[in-house]
Amino acid sequence: QVWQIRLDLHVLNHDGNIIDAASIAGIVALCHFRRPDVSVQGEEVTVYTPEERDPVPLSIHHMPICVSFAFFQQGTYLLVDPSEREERVMDGFLVIAMNKHREICTMQSSGVIMLVKDQVLRCSKITAVKVAEITELIQKALENDQKVRKEGGKFGFAESIPNQRITAFRMESAAVDTNNVEEQAEEIITKADPPSEVFAEPILHAPGTAQIGEGIENSWGDLEESEKEEAAEEEGESEAAAFECQKMETGDTSTVAEPKKDEPIVLSDSEEEEVVILEPQELPKKTR
Repeated sequence: QVWQIRLDLHVLNHDGNIIDAASIAGIVALCHFRRPDVSVQGEEVTVYTPEERDPVPLSIHHMPICVSFAFFQQGTYLLVDPSEREERVMDGFLVIAMNKHREICTMQSSGVIMLVKDQVLRCSKITAVKVAEITELIQKALENDQKVRKEGGKFGFAESIPNQRITAFRMESAAVDTNNVEEQAEEIITKADPPSEVFAEPILHAPGTAQIGEGIENSWGDLEESEKEEAAEEEGESEAAAFECQKMETGDTSTVAEPKKDEPIVLSDSEEEEVVILEPQELPKKTR
């Protein structure tokens, strides 16, 4: 029998390099986790509750930490820990997972460039230094947390946020330059478009609908340029087919008069089904 442990990471917000942050969060959670103590006697397995025995940590022999690299201008420039804006313009991406013993656990490369051996070796040397620093920070954080727990002090993320205070997430005041504000405001107003007409009374566009306020232009029913061309072609084909059918019915090869717009074209009774040509309706006008 073995323990089955599942680790879920929920990303609330990030500014790039999410792989490195997720790997650190995941390994710290596994190191911080405690499982129930177990004793085995023959084939009998006993799982103790936290009240009977203190939970024990997992057997984690090493901590694989990911370090990300971004390449620019076909590998000319190398950047460690790229931000979200830097990731948008990078040409290639390399992730190396390594432990403090300089053992490479995994490596992933993506992008539109090919890396040479010297670039990979250089990144691996940088990864070894970064992993040693991050591992030391993780161990110190775990030791401090365990020390605070034994002393009965505040610990955990929930205790780090003051409770019942509306200023828990307040931002520090920042200086604002108010010089020449009136001149800048007037310049912006002169360059801006004039305000549209404002209606104080409800506007009834159709039965069952009403609008009050400025509103926006309604594009419902508007056709794109390509759709307009297709509709015109279909309309021309339908009119040509109707004219041809009328010629065959009368047997006259002379020019056939154009049918009225709202009058349906009736074919002979020999047809099995009644055929009616539907004319397209007028497009709705834009409303505000």
